[in-house]
Order: sequence, then structure tokens, then C-alpha cells
Amino acid sequence: MRNQQPALLLNDQKKRCAWASEINKPSPEMILYHDLEWGRPSHDDRYLFELLCLETYQAGLSWAIVLKKRDAFRRAFFNFEIKRVAEVTSIENLLLNKDIIRNRMKLSATVNNAKIFLKIEKEYGSFADYLWHFTNGKTIDNHVLNHADIPSENQLSINISKQMKKTGFKFTGPVTIYSYLQAVGIINDHQIDCQFNPDNI
Repeated sequence: MRNQQPALLLNDQKKRCAWASEINKPSPEMILYHDLEWGRPSHDDRYLFELLCLETYQAGLSWAIVLKKRDAFRRAFFNFEIKRVAEVTSIENLLLNKDIIRNRMKLSATVNNAKIFLKIEKEYGSFADYLWHFTNGKTIDNHVLNHADIPSENQLSINISKQMKKTGFKFTGPVTIYSYLQAVGIINDHQIDCQFNPDNI
């Protein structure tokens, strides 16, 4: 899939969720993310940290913009190696990096969240264990028929947001957390007719 030419990805006629193919202007980055990552259950702490960071940068912006800057973020934040990010002592150089989203509060939140992430890992054994315990290790399948039916938040994301804020996480409101839960496969909001719905693979 990753070796396909952009034009082929944009015109392969495969059935995808509306957000990746119709509502937003499709791009190779968006389609690859949808096809290979979005909604796939993950228990990899580094990956969970990366997606949490990217979701915080999406606030007030589009996911398409964040995805285009993803590789630059990886370079800036040591491929999202949690310990190295937590050891960052100044974000001034990051504020000069034109390839990333230069928001002082969000950049500071990334470093802060890495530190909290490490505390969670120490307490629970892994961040994955902490995150998945909210659903007893199970994926919530919403059997989405229409993209318009997907909420921006729910009681689960509200509860997790409250808990994460209590532990010290920043930029983790209920809407951001709902999107995050979709991304890491705790909530499956793929449309039921999407060829990339985990239920159809």
C-alpha cells in the first residue's frame, strides 16, 4: 500500500469512511492513515504517545494539516521516544522550526505529557494497560452507518478526559480524547461498509 502512487490511491475506487474520502479533500496521507492506522487497536506505548501528541496539535486545525507535518514532528521529537521528549528542557528551538506547528502551549504540553506518560507507565506497567482498562480491554464497535451519526465526544471520552487531566495531562479535552480513542482502536467508528473496517478485514 505504501508504495502505491498518489494518483492510484486517490482513484482506486475502494469504499472508505466518508471523512477520509468525501468530507475532507482526500490526500495520499489521509488515505494511508485511514487505511493502515485509524481504528486499528494498538497496545504500543510509543505509538500511543505519538498519536496522543498529534491529536493535541489538531485542536483548532485540520487533521490533514497535522498529517502533512507528521514526519517533521517525528524529527523534532526524536520519533516520539517518550523518555527523550520528557527530557526536553527548552522549546525555543522548536518555535523556530517552520516545518511543525509552532504553538508554544501545545509544544510545552507535548513535553509535559511525556513526563506524565512515564509516570503512568511506572504505575500501570504500560500506558496501554492504563488506557485500555477503561473498557476492560475491549473495543467499542459503534456500527456506524453514516458519518453524520458519529458524535464529537461521549461519556467515555468525558470520563477519560477527566482522569487524564487529574493526572496532569494537557490539551486532553473530551473531544480530543474521543478522536484519540477512535484513532487507537478503542472505539471503532469505521462505517460498516468501509473496506478497511477491522470487522471487514
